[in-house]
Amino acid sequence: MGEIRNATLEDLAEIVAIYNASIPSRIATGDLQQISIESRLNWFKERVHERYPIWVMERDKKVIGWLSLQHFYGRPAYKNTAEISLYISPNYQRQGIGKKLLEYAIEQSPKLGLTTLLGFIFAHNQPSLTLFQKHDFQQWGYLPKVAQLDGEIKDLVIMGRNLAK
Repeated sequence: MGEIRNATLEDLAEIVAIYNASIPSRIATGDLQQISIESRLNWFKERVHERYPIWVMERDKKVIGWLSLQHFYGRPAYKNTAEISLYISPNYQRQGIGKKLLEYAIEQSPKLGLTTLLGFIFAHNQPSLTLFQKHDFQQWGYLPKVAQLDGEIKDLVIMGRNLAK
């Protein structure tokens, strides 16, 4: 399957390439144009990796997918809640990579002091909604008509899972 590990700065080019590959489909991100490695440099460097890491799945020394956790809402009261971003290289989709990365995040999150995970997923992104549902995430919110993608109005689903026992 591959090895999951903490991302390093050397992985940033592959992380950005995978992210950029998701933009044309208009299914996984609200970005409409390709991003640059330089534009993500501060995003990477400013991370508190001990709390909100970026993990990559690597196969044959190549990054094939990544998952990041980021602080939700930026206020101290939400420090135990993280938002998930999950992207898989197009050549490796539908091979269980997303499942493995999501399971890893769920397993590791309590060790990071996280009790709640959130996913913000377009309502038309059925593969991601199904993946999160299979891992006990529930629909906690629905934001109708909040995104415009190439002239089409799209809805956003907030999927959540509380990890506290």
